[in-house]
Amino acid sequence: MKEQKLIEMINKVNKLDEIMQQVIQEMYNLKNLSVGTLETIKRMKGYDKALKELKADAEKEKKKAKD
Repeated sequence: MKEQKLIEMINKVNKLDEIMQQVIQEMYNLKNLSVGTLETIKRMKGYDKALKELKADAEKEKKKAKD
């Protein structure tokens, strides 16, 4: 391979590495946001009741899907 082609490949790999680092950072940020949102919702009044209703609805859907 020519030296110029190798240099281009190295530059592309380096750029891909930078992009992947950004993606990883964004995923970390999304994880933190989702955990924070869940913890906030857990502290809201009526959370336990809503959770029970969601579980009941999920069971109904599961049974409906089996039939």
